[in-house]
Amino acid sequence: MCTIKFFLLIAPLVFSSRVDQDNSSFGSIPSEPRSRFAMLDDVKILANGLLQLGHGLKDFVHKTKGQINDIFQKLNIFDQSFYDLSLQTNEIREEEKELRKTTSKLQIKNEEVKNMSLELSSRLDGLLDEKALLQQRVRRLEGQLSSMAHKWPETQQHPDITSLKTFVEQQDNSIRDLLRTVEEQYRQLNQQHNQIRDMETQLQRTGIQEAPANTLSSKPRAPRTIPPLQLNETRDREQDGTPDDCSTIYTRGEHKSGIYTIRPGNSRGFKVYCDVKSGSAWTLIQRRMDGSQNFNETWQNYKHGFGRLEGEFWLGLEQVLSIVKQSPYILRIELEGWRSGEHYIDYSFRLGNQDTNYTLRVVEVAGTIPSALPEHQDLVFSTWDHGAEGHLDCPESSAGGWWRHEACEENNLNGKYYPPRAKPKPERRRGMSWRPHNGKLYFIKATKMSIRPLELGSMERTEAN
Repeated sequence: MCTIKFFLLIAPLVFSSRVDQDNSSFGSIPSEPRSRFAMLDDVKILANGLLQLGHGLKDFVHKTKGQINDIFQKLNIFDQSFYDLSLQTNEIREEEKELRKTTSKLQIKNEEVKNMSLELSSRLDGLLDEKALLQQRVRRLEGQLSSMAHKWPETQQHPDITSLKTFVEQQDNSIRDLLRTVEEQYRQLNQQHNQIRDMETQLQRTGIQEAPANTLSSKPRAPRTIPPLQLNETRDREQDGTPDDCSTIYTRGEHKSGIYTIRPGNSRGFKVYCDVKSGSAWTLIQRRMDGSQNFNETWQNYKHGFGRLEGEFWLGLEQVLSIVKQSPYILRIELEGWRSGEHYIDYSFRLGNQDTNYTLRVVEVAGTIPSALPEHQDLVFSTWDHGAEGHLDCPESSAGGWWRHEACEENNLNGKYYPPRAKPKPERRRGMSWRPHNGKLYFIKATKMSIRPLELGSMERTEAN
């Protein structure tokens, strides 16, 4: 930079001297010619300035080139690191898939071992009963034999008694063998439990989440939410007396709304939210109130549940099915509109299993809002990634899994959550809405879906009358 400034200062002086020389040649009175040595000095000064300028530019170019090379090296390092990270991510995903497959296989083996253990236990109980009966008969026969021996010492042992003793000994040996088999089965069962626990620990350590995986894939997908429902199944409880639903919890003296653990029938235990009101407790299966949870989820998430029990959640179709298989239940749907206040409607209902795509049939029982669900008809549950064959197949834009019959929109309490006037009316139809037959379309602010035993509801209505 100093060289350039020096050149800029010297150049005007040299050029001005040249101009003065040229102008003097055109004057009427010729001036005294300048010394050639003076002009040579000017040229040398100019040449020296240009040389210094060239050296400065050369240094600048070398410095800039070095900086560019450093930048390229850093970019190459970054590209290599990103490539290595992508390879590691793919390897982790493959390991996770293998772990999930192994876990599913172990769970299947676990169920087989449990069924085998139950069968062996029942057979063992039967053999123990037979052994007790045989021992009683043997004791009676031994008593008779001892009395006969006192009377007739020379009498030999009766062949029936000998065969009976042999049979009893064989039964004892069989029972011992069965006991050893049962012990081995229980040992294998414990090993299976430990392996499954280790697999779950490894899956948790991988920390693979759906969102990062989607960023590496070019395939478009619906929005995902994490984490899945925190109420996922807990380990089987050995203690008897775990309540089968919230109404049982209420009858045992728990009269406060909150989160409890239930175990319907022979299913595994899981957590639910019990809503206590009007002298009874309802088991919540869905709740929406502020749009904090994305309900545009996959079939698997609707099957097993997602969300937070303290906030917005979907309990899971399998969990609901395990509850309602026990006895007839009532389904209550509570709606709060942006302008219309709070309403509810009760249905008696029947829910199918996964083979029927959790088909729902409802009949209205009571309520303060007209029904929007078709009665006495099969309503098939579907999501954006799972449609029942031969039934309505709704696109991904319909948003949210729901029981549908002839339309993908209007009547979907699991649709997108839209505040009032947030979207145009046609788009809001894809959101949370309730439209009775030939009636007004309600845009919903908050919903609750809950269930309780039908007999309990009948008893309460009888007491009220």
